[in-house]
Amino acid sequence: MSFCLGLTGSIGMGKSTTAQLFADQGCAVWDADAAVHRLYGKGGAAVGLMQAAFPGAVENGEVSRAALKLIIGKDPAALKRIEAIVHPLVAQDRAAFRDKAQSDILVFDIPLLFETGGNAEMDAVACVTVDAQTQQERVLARGTMTVEQFRHILQKQMPIEEKMARANYVIETDTLEHAEAQVAEILADIRSKLSHA
Repeated sequence: MSFCLGLTGSIGMGKSTTAQLFADQGCAVWDADAAVHRLYGKGGAAVGLMQAAFPGAVENGEVSRAALKLIIGKDPAALKRIEAIVHPLVAQDRAAFRDKAQSDILVFDIPLLFETGGNAEMDAVACVTVDAQTQQERVLARGTMTVEQFRHILQKQMPIEEKMARANYVIETDTLEHAEAQVAEILADIRSKLSHA
């Protein structure tokens, strides 16, 4: 049995980079966002279901995120219907990964881990964090959203203080070297527990 470590944190806190650090140290990593991209892409399991529920959401054989944003903008209740289609497919993708992965430690990169109750499936949770100013600078540097959009996303996420309080491990991502050292410490801790189990 592999050890399942949930990896979470708020937008712009370095979760993807930290997930890569775990991968670099021999962990198998499952990425929730990448799973959704697979499901929405050509031949993805969500395409036909989305086409049936929201005919305007599929373009060129793929689910269009831009079209979904417009649909949700016109009808906020549509989000629940979209989640009802996507969440079970994501859970199947995650279960398939868990069944196939060979590593002793599996890392599940899930932004809304606590919000969706996914932490119940994990043996432990690591939360990435960084100060609010660095977080905002990182997000705005991507050039994909405004300050207002960033604040709107933050309002929908559980406060980082609460995520940190509920996590077993906290990783400060102020520098890559510091994050790397903390990842190594967490893996050493988990592996020592596994060897004594």
